Amino acid sequence: MYEMKHDIRFNNETGNYRLKLLNEVSINSSVESLVDTATITLPESVLNTVLDLEKRIFRGTSVSISLGYNDELQHEFSGYVTEVVNRNGSLQIECEDALFLFRKTVADKQFAPAPVKTVLQYLIDQVDSSYRLNMDVDYGITYEKFTIYKAEAYDVLKKIQDELKANIYFDTATKILNFYAPYKNEAGVVSYNMFENVESSSLEYKRAINRKVEVVITSTGKDGSIKEIKLGTPGGEQVNMKVGAMSESDMKKIADVVLDQRLADKYEGGITTWLVPYVKPSYRAKIKDKDYPDRNGSYYVNEVNTTFSDGGGKREIKFGIKL
Repeated sequence: MYEMKHDIRFNNETGNYRLKLLNEVSINSSVESLVDTATITLPESVLNTVLDLEKRIFRGTSVSISLGYNDELQHEFSGYVTEVVNRNGSLQIECEDALFLFRKTVADKQFAPAPVKTVLQYLIDQVDSSYRLNMDVDYGITYEKFTIYKAEAYDVLKKIQDELKANIYFDTATKILNFYAPYKNEAGVVSYNMFENVESSSLEYKRAINRKVEVVITSTGKDGSIKEIKLGTPGGEQVNMKVGAMSESDMKKIADVVLDQRLADKYEGGITTWLVPYVKPSYRAKIKDKDYPDRNGSYYVNEVNTTFSDGGGKREIKFGIKL
């Protein structure tokens, strides 16, 4: 017999609190998003008494969430409360991971040249120097010039992510900011059998064999000159991108990443599983399907949305390319 168990704790200057009441927890996590979020839903009142949490749980309160069955709990989320709101007859505590800390204005700065590693480390030093940068050394792009002006650390991270198509995400519990080319960082391995530990599936298999893609990247240099590189097959789907001032070799690194994503076999859609086995984005998922043995193999986990309540625990999992 499996009993749903949770361990949700809050910490701020007023004290440490452990949550006993709970309607539901939902956690959304993705390597393609800068921020992971969690929503903790509580009853608005108990025994006709309205819950009053404002003096104990408020914006900036740290939160830790562990979920599981019986006494086997798995840490699922660490972050900070962004707001506590009454919604649809319930009390909801909205949370973000460490990106919450990076929604902070940083001092103006110009880097020339500007290795991405240097820019990211500058943001960490400005926001919270206890964080550590975990960097993909093979994806060490360097801008000729990079300017930070009246911007939050979040804005800078978003610009870098958009231009370089990198996976930038936090491990809040261990205080790590990760920067990787897509599909290059594997945090663990999980196995799924479509007829054993998968509740439902909306997967659609996409083969790359007949796909034609051309990636066109344009960069404007410090002197105003324009550089352009093209990679792939002319006449197919064209992906146009603009990036900051950088070398053609770094432009090609970005084009290679985009092309690899577009020209790989992959699953679109997702699967719904239970709370066990544990999985998070950046895992390698080994999939076995006796109806389609040619699709068996390993796929990168891009996104995991977890829900937990007395009714059970489920994970909706979306995959990236076939590894």
